[in-house]
Amino acid sequence: MSSDECIAVNNPNTYMQLRVASVFIILVCATSGTLFPVLARRSEWLHVPKSVFNFAKYFGSGVIIATAFIHLLSPGLEELSSPCLSPAWSDYPYGMALCLLSIFSIFILELIAFRWGTSKLEKIGLRHGKYFEESADHYYNSSLQIHTGITQARTPRMAPKEHKHPRKRAVISKRKNTVVITTMSTATATEGYRILMTLPLPKYVLIGLTLAVDEGFKILFIVIIFHQTFEGLGLGSRLAFIQLPPRYNLVPVIAAIIFGLSTPVGIAVGLGLRSTYNPGSATASIVSGVLDSLSAGILIYTGLVELLAHEFLFNKEMMNSSNGNLAYAIGTMLLGCGVMALLGRWA
Repeated sequence: MSSDECIAVNNPNTYMQLRVASVFIILVCATSGTLFPVLARRSEWLHVPKSVFNFAKYFGSGVIIATAFIHLLSPGLEELSSPCLSPAWSDYPYGMALCLLSIFSIFILELIAFRWGTSKLEKIGLRHGKYFEESADHYYNSSLQIHTGITQARTPRMAPKEHKHPRKRAVISKRKNTVVITTMSTATATEGYRILMTLPLPKYVLIGLTLAVDEGFKILFIVIIFHQTFEGLGLGSRLAFIQLPPRYNLVPVIAAIIFGLSTPVGIAVGLGLRSTYNPGSATASIVSGVLDSLSAGILIYTGLVELLAHEFLFNKEMMNSSNGNLAYAIGTMLLGCGVMALLGRWA
């Protein structure tokens, strides 16, 4: 590629009306796909069978994993090997290194948070069988910041007891001299963090920028509609089951709306910068390649560790279920993965 092609801005002016309309079409598809499971779960009159949510959840897991490898990591490697970049970028696989950095960064952060949370629980006596209302208050107040879920402590036999408070719920249950103490905020907040980690929003903005100026607009437009709808459905089905304290009840709704807005915002910005934005320039390639590679690491970790491992290998309900249910869940996940991988043929 010549240096003039790397610098020149030569964006086509075809399908301008459809490009403008794509802002609103993708906004509706992505937002509705993400919001529907969230609102349906909360609705008293719209009774969606649990099987529908399960299908969307497992389908979304496959979508997330395929997105990581096909729609993020592969383009990231391609963008960081662009001929418009300095030859130094080809001396080392920077895309793979950034993906690796992202994976281990998330792992280390979760590990530190878990150990810190465990030590906090030990300090307030939950590891030594001491449970008081004051401890429950302390545990609840700190649990929003503790990245851990369930703590077990060996104690003498205790009668089942439940403490209720308008802003907290702590339950002690007897199970073979083991007290299992769970607060609603810790496990669900952790799950919320993991779900929100699957939102590489800058990437979707860049997708919108590319769509606004791409020559093959029609095919890319159709693919992105399916892409955003399917990914939104998978994301929304998981956001729907996050149980947060009352003050955070709107977090899933806000997350769904932000997801729906990300690509349309990119399209709008791209249409406004048509005369100056060059998606093939060195700067655009570096920014897009770095974000793609980092986002791929986030989704790879989330998809393989948090979704596959936790939903299947470490899920007693799934491991003890019938072979038919297990085959259905795996088949649904593979279907989502296959559909999203197929879309990578065109985008």
